[in-house]
Amino acid sequence: MHRKTAVIIGAGPAGLTAAYELLHRTEIKPIIFESTSDIGGISKTVNYKGNRIDIGGHRFFSKSDRIMRWWQHIMPVQDDPARDEFKRSYENQERGITFALNHSGPDPEKNDRVMLIRHRLSRIFFLRKFFDYPVSLNLNTLSNLGVTRIFKIGCSYAKIKILPKRKELSLEDFFINRFGKELYLTFFKDYTEKVWGIPCTAIKPEWGAQRIKGLSLTKTFIHAFKKIFKKKSSIGQKNTETTLIERFLYPKYGPGQMWETVAQIIKEKGGEIYTNQMVKGLMVDREKVVSVEVDDLREKRTYQVTGDFFFSTMAVKDLVAAIKGYVPDHVRNVAAGLVYRDFITVGLLLKKLLVKNESKMTTLGTLIPDNWIYIQEKDVKVGRLQIFNNWSPYLVANKDTVWIGMEYFCNEGDELWNKSDEEFSVFAVDELARIDIIDKEDVMDSVVIRMGKTYPAYFGTYDRFNEIREFIDTYENLFLIGRNGMHRYNNMDHSMLTAMVAVDNILNKIFTKDNIWSVNTEQDYHEER
Repeated sequence: MHRKTAVIIGAGPAGLTAAYELLHRTEIKPIIFESTSDIGGISKTVNYKGNRIDIGGHRFFSKSDRIMRWWQHIMPVQDDPARDEFKRSYENQERGITFALNHSGPDPEKNDRVMLIRHRLSRIFFLRKFFDYPVSLNLNTLSNLGVTRIFKIGCSYAKIKILPKRKELSLEDFFINRFGKELYLTFFKDYTEKVWGIPCTAIKPEWGAQRIKGLSLTKTFIHAFKKIFKKKSSIGQKNTETTLIERFLYPKYGPGQMWETVAQIIKEKGGEIYTNQMVKGLMVDREKVVSVEVDDLREKRTYQVTGDFFFSTMAVKDLVAAIKGYVPDHVRNVAAGLVYRDFITVGLLLKKLLVKNESKMTTLGTLIPDNWIYIQEKDVKVGRLQIFNNWSPYLVANKDTVWIGMEYFCNEGDELWNKSDEEFSVFAVDELARIDIIDKEDVMDSVVIRMGKTYPAYFGTYDRFNEIREFIDTYENLFLIGRNGMHRYNNMDHSMLTAMVAVDNILNKIFTKDNIWSVNTEQDYHEER
């Protein structure tokens, strides 16, 4: 009897989740083709001389119970303290955690397949000072900005609450409606334009709806006030805006460990994963995809693979170009005009940072406790700084060193992208020294990692994306899932949910794709990335 197969393009979170779900819930055999040599997509972990880099930072947090259970099933949550913890502060407090904190979870000092519980702290570095992230008008902000600027921020916020912009035509309108013009100009405008490379007035407001959703200045006030009096919350934190969450789960060796574990399970269950295999063509017959054309990048040969179902996480721009059949000109034109933002991480191994821990959070030595620092200084191009020690102490080979990632947003082929690794490392070190975060003499090693098509953009021809969706959805056995697969600024949990819902549809014989496209369009689905 013929066993049905599913061809899956891409071995990132969405593709691997689809394969796992198919193996555990159906008789369909998944075959994954990944164009690179790595597993995990942008959620991979890069190992450089024993020091691990999380590309972009991935907090394992979701308001979906289905996702939280899934993660914990693959990797159970710690019961004993991690290397950098001084006391167990979680015991009997975590209603949202299913498999641990009941004296049965693994000890991260003895076991590798374990999720850590991490405290979340992100701050903004602006005017050579630290501000809360998301920004809140508290005593620290008042001291840093001064009374005059705070007064202007308060007045502009009151004004927009009384007379909001009725129609949000751009991301600028979106920000101003939620934070007021003065706060937008102070904290949002320059950083957002650093990320996207174009003015906020040229970006569709949908980006804000995807990333910020229900957050506003009022909610940050309320959250800060409640935090003073509340008891310790569940790791689920369902009633908290995601930008405000205080704890998250994290694999001992970074997000790539999760996806490498899932990939191993897929292989053990009979699924197939092939790396360095680039899908360059989709053969179609009327309303179905019948096969894919694959380039073997190792053997330099091309071959075809047939299937019954097809899941695509490849960039929509490339997918439409790969269809070997009739595609309306207007659809090809819209796809060709889709824009992506690219990403570079510079890993720096340091003896120490110049900035010291002046917070109430206890850390090893004088290391500041931040996971991320948003660099909003106008005289540098670096956008964000990760301190990998604070994501997991096991990402760092030597606990006496500081391992950081400097994040740059760029376009493939531009001045930043085209710098040699050596030039970029020197450039990055100069920038961080200029804003007094490091001393150049403390740099021990560096590495440069480039990632293309990291952020699907909400400009270019994006305002006509529905034309692509309407055409692609006519192929009943083709499912677009994941971030680039849907040209949507999804986070890891959203990408996984799109894969799960696609498998649900196959099981339930649902042919419309509307429920897949609806993931991450509702208020409760946001997760900062």
